[in-house]
Amino acid sequence: MSLATRAEMAVYGVQVDAPVRRSKGAGPSDDGHLVVDGANATLPIVADSPYQVRDGAVFRNGLNLGLSVEPVRRPRFYDLTTADGVPYQQIALLHGKDVLATTVVQTCIRYDESTRCRFCSIEESLRAGATIAAKTPAQLAEVAEAAVRLDGVTQMVMTTGTTTGRDRGARNLVRSVRAVLAAVPGLPIQVQIEPPGDLSVLTELRDAGATSIGIHVESLDDAVRRKWMPGKSTVSLAEYEAAWDEAVRVFGRNRVSTYLLIGLGEDPDELVAGAGRLIERGVYPFVVPLRPMLGTLARADGVVAPEPALVRDITARVAALLADAEMRGADQGAGCAACGACSLLSAAGA
Repeated sequence: MSLATRAEMAVYGVQVDAPVRRSKGAGPSDDGHLVVDGANATLPIVADSPYQVRDGAVFRNGLNLGLSVEPVRRPRFYDLTTADGVPYQQIALLHGKDVLATTVVQTCIRYDESTRCRFCSIEESLRAGATIAAKTPAQLAEVAEAAVRLDGVTQMVMTTGTTTGRDRGARNLVRSVRAVLAAVPGLPIQVQIEPPGDLSVLTELRDAGATSIGIHVESLDDAVRRKWMPGKSTVSLAEYEAAWDEAVRVFGRNRVSTYLLIGLGEDPDELVAGAGRLIERGVYPFVVPLRPMLGTLARADGVVAPEPALVRDITARVAALLADAEMRGADQGAGCAACGACSLLSAAGA
């Protein structure tokens, strides 16, 4: 599969019935979950896309592209309910074919309309009744054990809305990681947080058993950050750099990642140069095309995904830098870069 084709599929989406999908929640993209040529892929489900999936293959305007594609099947753990009466699906979701993902705290102090990230709808899934506000360590352990046993889950991602404490929610993840690993020893887990005011919590997360960590900045351009993340941009880039450096010291090189979003208006050359500086720090820049979700301010404003050519160009250049540094997303062990579904980097060899 050419990177150009993968970029078009990421932007234009595909026509397919995907049993596993996400329409709202934390982060910058929703989509249907598929397996494309054996790899996880999240792609927009678009009724008039030029790309169609049928009989396990992808067609473009009637031409078979020679790609094997299968929708991820609905996992069996979705049919279960916790001992305290909460459906498992409200506690954690399947991402790709083998990743369990959860937002441990589904509220965020930055979700007021004047401060919220314009690409995020973390509280919309809560308002829709698709999840619960806070998941307990016991609930997460129960669901993780079932997902591994019934559906072959091989890794887990734990993120959180930002809280008021100096740790910004990280210590909730410490307790959650410990509980899950007590129930499923050895399960690789990535945690995702804002830079904590107290960097010692990074060691606590590692000591609890977290495999890798995502500290997501989304853009390295302060003007872009103020426009797209008015609340989160009050955390300075200097704080991010300090957190990344300490995380690399604690977790190791290429066990730390950050999202960089394509489509926020950042200069492409500066985005790639910034990715290069992250790589020099030992941080994996997970470049992802913006695909505005339902319930986001971006979607309400009519923002659309970036052009496929731009996605292809930036991804190819960042992938080349990662290859030169011998950094692969799969080597993170757990998390977004290890899964690779939301980005084209794995298709580009990174």
